[in-house]
Amino acid sequence: MLGLRLETIAQHEVVMRAKCQPQHLRPGGTVAGPVLMGLADAAMYALILSRIGLVELAVTTNLNINFLRKPDPADVIAVARLLKLGKRLAIGEIHLYSGERHGDPVAHVTATYSIPPVT
Repeated sequence: MLGLRLETIAQHEVVMRAKCQPQHLRPGGTVAGPVLMGLADAAMYALILSRIGLVELAVTTNLNINFLRKPDPADVIAVARLLKLGKRLAIGEIHLYSGERHGDPVAHVTATYSIPPVT
């Protein structure tokens, strides 16, 4: 639905791309906020699961986004990094870039995930 593609995955970083599609654009030719939020959430989820394995009940408990500038009608790149990975919570930040991964980010996101106890 969002046209997401995982580009790189490393110990502390995931890079994911949302392919720009006509249905993702708002009037004025900018990528819609829900696309940016979905990309950020998916990138953080991929990063966390790459570290803890497939934990089906790991869920987003908080996602905060600051829109910094208008994204171009182009692919959006998410660069997700972990700030803390504990037993019950994972906290990370995501920078979103318009077009390619250079220049200033179009949004800054922080996310917290709840990790269920191991049974």
